[in-house]
Amino acid sequence: MVRPCGLLAGRPGGGHDWAVVAPVFSLVSTLRAAGIATGSGHQIPAGVLYSLLLLAHVGSAVVGFGTICATGLQAGRARRGPSGPKAGAVRRYFRPGPNFAARALYGVPVFGFALIAASGGAFDASDTFVVAGLLMWLVATAVAEVVVWPGERRIQAVVSGEWNLDEGFRRDCRFVATSAVCLAAVFLVAVVVMVSQP
Repeated sequence: MVRPCGLLAGRPGGGHDWAVVAPVFSLVSTLRAAGIATGSGHQIPAGVLYSLLLLAHVGSAVVGFGTICATGLQAGRARRGPSGPKAGAVRRYFRPGPNFAARALYGVPVFGFALIAASGGAFDASDTFVVAGLLMWLVATAVAEVVVWPGERRIQAVVSGEWNLDEGFRRDCRFVATSAVCLAAVFLVAVVVMVSQP
């Protein structure tokens, strides 16, 4: 099952839910105003291919991390049980099946290395911000593979069935929700690193 985020799904009438990415743009503006996001002096490449790859790279990160954060939010709600508020939304979110939107996380390094290749030598895989970003991605992916996605599958099994609030279920919900918060922090740090390019 694919769970589109509001940015991709759009709204009736063709508008988009830019509130999904507004905090990122706000953070970038704040960093630039504070002189933190001055960059490393690289000449930013121009051109359609580079721009499309950058959009795909950023889009993969926003969709992947955003979906993981949504999973954490719904896991927190699932702990309240079938009589809790938003129980219907929790059941819909945790329908059985893989959460393909969260797997957009795998596109981040693919498009990142494509960006390096398309940069015409402006960026290199050994640049500090590239190495730091790759390390953060490895940590995020490991947490998603080891904690979030297995926990999500167990939550799906419980919520789509009798939705018993046993200790194992509550633990899974707690671990998924906590891991999602940690991954949101990793995402924000990655945004700062990618913008400031130390």
